[in-house]
Amino acid sequence: MDSRREFVMRLEAGARMTDVCREYGISRKTGYKFLKRFKAFGEVGLADQSRRPHHVQYAVSEEMKARLLALKEKHPTWGAKKLRAYLQRVLPDVQIPVPSTIHNLLNRHGLVRRRKARKIVSVYPHRLRSSESPNQVWCADFKGQFRLGNGRMCYPLTITDHFSRKILGCVALHSIDTNDVRRVFQVMFDRYGVPEAIRTDNGSPFASRALAGLSRLSVWWLSLGIVPERIERGHPEQNGRHERMHRTLKAEATRPASANLLAQQERFDSFVEEFNTIRPHEALEMQVPDAVYQPSPTGAGPLPAHDVYALDDLSVVVGHDGRVRVPQLQLKFFISTVLEGQAIGLRELQNGRWLVSFMRLSLGHFHPDTHSFQPMETYDYTQIISQQLLAVA
Repeated sequence: MDSRREFVMRLEAGARMTDVCREYGISRKTGYKFLKRFKAFGEVGLADQSRRPHHVQYAVSEEMKARLLALKEKHPTWGAKKLRAYLQRVLPDVQIPVPSTIHNLLNRHGLVRRRKARKIVSVYPHRLRSSESPNQVWCADFKGQFRLGNGRMCYPLTITDHFSRKILGCVALHSIDTNDVRRVFQVMFDRYGVPEAIRTDNGSPFASRALAGLSRLSVWWLSLGIVPERIERGHPEQNGRHERMHRTLKAEATRPASANLLAQQERFDSFVEEFNTIRPHEALEMQVPDAVYQPSPTGAGPLPAHDVYALDDLSVVVGHDGRVRVPQLQLKFFISTVLEGQAIGLRELQNGRWLVSFMRLSLGHFHPDTHSFQPMETYDYTQIISQQLLAVA
């Protein structure tokens, strides 16, 4: 205030505005502002003024506020956009606030329901493996569903061998039910043997938002010694060979759709036969997939629990409610319902915690003091012991 008072006094004494502003390090615009305030209000005008705008262009009247709050109370599930659209229709001659203004009003009155953060599927922690021979990696996916002539939906489940590009299965299903998908894979395992890994996207039934992104289907794969690989979300090119096959499948076997599921399956069978045995493949030096593919010698039997958990202190079966109970140690904790009926391993560590694993996949730690289970931040699938290694051992 002393500097501002001295500034205007020098101007009043006849000093040039440009010289005084340069000396005080302010712009001429600011200098004229202080001089104008001083002449209008005296020294009081030199004090800092409120920065609140004199006019708010989008201010909401009290009547409109009351109307919006009452409408929100009547329709609690409506958001700002719906409330505004409704008022624009019933009050065409009244200017309605923009959605952001309505949202802020509702938020100030505690009428905005916050959505819970959606839990995403755990990211696969390692680079996707390459294949140098058949049955190292299988690729699986659902070709986009479409409606049949009878009005029912068709969900084509496709399975290919990553190395040879052979279509192992293309099955028309009415849904993506886990049990139906499991039956299809059981037929493939019985026919071709077991691969080292199966690559899929992050959708159901291949993955879930459960512990480690496991689903009942991928838990079954793990019990057979198969590593479930998942591509990154939004990166279908990581399963590019399979997606390229889907493009050909869509063009040759789905347009137009057949009358019913049986007729559509006949078209899929014809397409698979031509794709595997007749159609040359550029990536295979113009050979057909059947000329490159060889079935796996590994069968589809489950891995013996006593071999898998030989190094662990305990092996227990997860209950139907997803809880683990160890009466001899008075341990009880919840882990996941997707592991229902599966044997897991418990290994006591030096710090008193227990390492919980499934098929050599470390899932997390159990803390006896707090009776709580803490999942791993990342999950290492490379520790899974394959069925071939177990057979050798």
